[in-house]
Amino acid sequence: MTISIANRARLAFVMVVLLGLVAWALWYYLAAGRFTTYQIVTEDSVSGLIAGAPVEFHGVDVGRVTQVELTGPHSVRILFEVENDAPISRATVATITARGLATRGFTGYVYVLLENTGTGQGPLTAAPGDRYPQIPTAPSRVVSLDTAISQVNQNVQQLTDLLHTLLDEKTIASLRATVQDLQRVSHTLAENQEKLGSLIANTERASRRLEPLLDSSTDTVQALQQVSRMLAGHQERLSTIITNTEAASGRLGPLLDSGNDSVNALQQQVLPEAYRTMTALGRLTNSMERLTVKINRDPSILLRGSAQPPLGPGESE
Repeated sequence: MTISIANRARLAFVMVVLLGLVAWALWYYLAAGRFTTYQIVTEDSVSGLIAGAPVEFHGVDVGRVTQVELTGPHSVRILFEVENDAPISRATVATITARGLATRGFTGYVYVLLENTGTGQGPLTAAPGDRYPQIPTAPSRVVSLDTAISQVNQNVQQLTDLLHTLLDEKTIASLRATVQDLQRVSHTLAENQEKLGSLIANTERASRRLEPLLDSSTDTVQALQQVSRMLAGHQERLSTIITNTEAASGRLGPLLDSGNDSVNALQQQVLPEAYRTMTALGRLTNSMERLTVKINRDPSILLRGSAQPPLGPGESE
């Protein structure tokens, strides 16, 4: 039985499809043997990360993201394939990073960055109960231009609200008054510029004279320090002198009292008697002087006495 041309065409088409499927299965098997699937679990935002996003190891493409799924209210699991020759180990850390200007569109994209910055050692294996090995994550660096502009806008809005709160009418009026006062002060300083110059010159001259005074003050301070050190060295002797002086001051009161009594006795008894004695001695001295004059005039008095001589011829009583 002969086969028609139409049947031959159908048979050829089926054969081509079968060969394509076999080639695709072979390619898929070989490709699947070149990659290992890993997972990461993060609570950071993964906005912009989609299936097919690249996976880089120190900046080199080593795989792609295969699945991004939400596993909880604040938890996201990401599956990605990495080439077997990539040096994945316990020290590998995954970081979700944004490159470009935005997280969506043609100006940028989000990818997974792998780096050996951890402290672990040895190959990375799946934990008991997990299907894929899990790579620890670092804080994501998904900071793009649109999110940055949004944050800047929020900061500017907060700053504007703060300025509105601080710069009320009373504060503005106070600032205006302060500016006016500063203007008046600057005007006054400008008008008295010559006086200020003279004051500065006088201050400069006084500062030159101040140095000798400081030197003398330094010498005085040093002398006082020496005196204080000397007093500190003779502290025991000073204490003894102070104690003796205190004891002597206690005995000085009775001595002063007896001195007062003696002075009173001298004034009331001894001095009047001495005064009378001195008066008598004065009179005696005068008598002796008169007698001496008489003797000098008439030494015969010593022999005849002081009686008057008889009257001579022609003398009458």
